[in-house]
Amino acid sequence: MSEKSLNLFGEPIAVCSKNPLTGFYRNGCCDSGKDDSGRHMVCAVMTDEFLKFSKAMGNDLSTPIPQYRFPGLKAGDRWCLCVLRWKEAYDAGKAPKVVLEATNEKALHYVSMEELLPYAHKKEETDQAG
Repeated sequence: MSEKSLNLFGEPIAVCSKNPLTGFYRNGCCDSGKDDSGRHMVCAVMTDEFLKFSKAMGNDLSTPIPQYRFPGLKAGDRWCLCVLRWKEAYDAGKAPKVVLEATNEKALHYVSMEELLPYAHKKEETDQAG
């Protein structure tokens, strides 16, 4: 990862979460580079509905996997989600909220701003960026 990531607004990307520590590079940000084949670009706020959906689709995000430094997620946690997983949930009507300031602008190669905006996480909502 050589260049500084930008968010959906072309500004320096904000921290998604330090607790749990997220990001492909485990730096708290949804940075993405050539080695990130999953494209972990969307800073999503987990919901029980989304976590159940993701598990049913074969991606269990709620069970800890210590060897990968993965704590297991719960509702309210922020996580750098694979952009195509978010899109899959969007298409199924199960998409979680998105922290636009912490979502990588490269996500716009896979989803549109029009798809993301209705899911914008509002500042007054519970915030666990840590």
